[in-house]
Amino acid sequence: MPPTFRPTRPDRLLPPLLLALFLLTGCVAPPTAAPPADAAWQAQLERWPTVDALLLGEQHDAPVHQRWEQETVRWLATRGRLAALVMEMADAGRTTVGLPAGASAAQVRTALHWNDEAWPWQRYAPVVMAAVAAGVSVRGGNLPRDRMRAAMQDQTLDGHLQPAALALQRHAIDEGHCGLLPADRLQPMVRVQLARDASMAQAVQDARQAGRTVLLVAGFGHVRRDLGIPTWLPPGFSYKAAIAQSGQPSGAIQSEADYIQTTPALAAQDDCAPLRAR
Repeated sequence: MPPTFRPTRPDRLLPPLLLALFLLTGCVAPPTAAPPADAAWQAQLERWPTVDALLLGEQHDAPVHQRWEQETVRWLATRGRLAALVMEMADAGRTTVGLPAGASAAQVRTALHWNDEAWPWQRYAPVVMAAVAAGVSVRGGNLPRDRMRAAMQDQTLDGHLQPAALALQRHAIDEGHCGLLPADRLQPMVRVQLARDASMAQAVQDARQAGRTVLLVAGFGHVRRDLGIPTWLPPGFSYKAAIAQSGQPSGAIQSEADYIQTTPALAAQDDCAPLRAR
């Protein structure tokens, strides 16, 4: 994961044995809960011109971040400006295209092949269903599992980032996995991270509509300008990146987004301790 990702959100692209150690758990408010209005964020949205894509970066275990995303979906949709919602939480190629605005949660989950074990549905249902109810398609952007092995072996990915940025990405992957990845697995996992960003960038481009904005929801490291999806977008593709941070954001994060959405700090905990014990 990109720098400063908390270990509660490790990459879900490990082989099965390690993957089982890192699956996310937990749930949040029911999908019917309405997000609180955020005047500062709405004012920023008003100031920005319409761009091809708005990239929202979250901390996966901060429920207020998903409420912020739901609010943004509704803000864009009510103004007729939302082209599509692209999510890290579903694989590229999965889409709600063809479903009616009144589709049930079960229909939507089936269409997206939602992996509830990795991405608890109750956490993201408000975001997804707000787009569906507005008649806007939801599309997966993440790298499908059957493409991961090829990505791990694709050495051409090693040259995508500048050396300093690549070093940051390597450090982030190591840190995000609690320092438990064997040395020979680190660079393959970096390649997977790069391939995931490339996949999401392509999904955003595929959903592009003139005069409207594609909204992307992903972990905040994926939307950093120096490391993530923006490095895969072509010249002339306009975007804004906004990152939600629990507590005081680092200077590095502040410099890599157009807007920082600050939210209350999460309770301190050492999520790596049980994994190290194993």
